[in-house]
Amino acid sequence: MGDERVCVACGRTIAWRKKWAANWDEVRYCSDACRRRTVRPVDRALEEAIVELLARRATGATICPSEAARLVAPDDWRPLMEPARRAARRLVAAGQVEITQGGRVVDPSTAKGPIRVRRK
Repeated sequence: MGDERVCVACGRTIAWRKKWAANWDEVRYCSDACRRRTVRPVDRALEEAIVELLARRATGATICPSEAARLVAPDDWRPLMEPARRAARRLVAAGQVEITQGGRVVDPSTAKGPIRVRRK
């Protein structure tokens, strides 16, 4: 088996597959959907919004991904909820933030339901 990878689009852990044995070093996406989606300017804006919002908060304070979505698109933020969660997962992979549920750090690849984001 190969080393652990993180999808560059969604920030989830990529599970090694035997069919990727020959080109594991080139695998960057966990699925065809992520390959099509890639990372767009709005995704980078959401990452920046998360970092900016956390910089305004006290150490240890958290934000909801919806706050970043509202900052990027105040009038139409709901469609940005899943992209905001993806942005948070990418920031976890970069070592900048942690995702929590109920005050405990959770694995961003498997977290379901409401999440909070805080500085690492």
